[in-house]
Amino acid sequence: MRADRLLMIMSLLQTHGQLSSRELAVQLEVSERTIHRDMEALSVAGIPVYAERGPKGGWALSEGYRNQMTGMTTDEIRSLLLLHSSSVVRDLGLQDQVQTAFRKLFSALPLTVQRETETVRELIHVDGAGWHSSIHSEMPCLPIVQEAIWAQRKLKIVYRSWDSVSETERFVCPLGLVAKQSIWYLIAQTEEEIRTYRISRLKNASMLEETFSRPGGFDLAAYWEQSTKNFKSNLPRFPASVKVASARWSRFSQERYVTVLTSEKVDDEGWVKADVEFNTLESACEIILGYGRHVQALSPALLCHSVYEESKAVVSLYGSESE
Repeated sequence: MRADRLLMIMSLLQTHGQLSSRELAVQLEVSERTIHRDMEALSVAGIPVYAERGPKGGWALSEGYRNQMTGMTTDEIRSLLLLHSSSVVRDLGLQDQVQTAFRKLFSALPLTVQRETETVRELIHVDGAGWHSSIHSEMPCLPIVQEAIWAQRKLKIVYRSWDSVSETERFVCPLGLVAKQSIWYLIAQTEEEIRTYRISRLKNASMLEETFSRPGGFDLAAYWEQSTKNFKSNLPRFPASVKVASARWSRFSQERYVTVLTSEKVDDEGWVKADVEFNTLESACEIILGYGRHVQALSPALLCHSVYEESKAVVSLYGSESE
């Protein structure tokens, strides 16, 4: 703890130039007496720290003493600063550690770069929090899973998959965590294979005393990339033809569960005809109906009939309520 505090004192003095014992004590949450002892320790260790007397005095480092960070461009530093508000950092509970790391990075930079860095922090802020839900309510098991991964200890998990109403108990070796946008996944080794578990579907997780050895040559990023390819290739496909209003084409063509095979502008009224693949008939109906009059199903007949019947049901629902 003291070694960390001494490093932090040096970091603060490099950043601010001069700080009083009181200011240092407040920032480090210790007494002023402790600060004086720490300064003596730094001096004995050969760090050129000295005290300025008077009402505007304080502790400072000798002119020219600085641990400058070299080899990093301004653009590289800017890109790191944008990670400061990352939702990944928040979800893993690492805000304090990241704040400390950035403070150390900042203090090691030349003064000219410090000024440019401050400009970035004033102009860009990344809010990684969502509008509605809380990480603690959605993924209460994430902290214990994270701890087990760091400690390389086995986990006992209770999991419910998306297509099951029952819960399954398993003993797994946690190999890593993957964040896909705001969704977290646990990659773990079971007795049979390496599997992927969505953290939000973990109903319970407890860390065991038993440790494990990671499989030789396992690469988390490579596993995830291959797993994603396998998942996409195994998705069901429902081919169809549709006509989409040009004003909605950009949005429609980027739908998560729509793959555009071919497209062409068919008339001057602003319509685009496309051959696409949905995942299922139900998914196709839901997506098309979501666009109202701006998307028309052309084929197959089963899709056209399904959209028509669902539209009739909607009209009937609202018609009966207005009477």
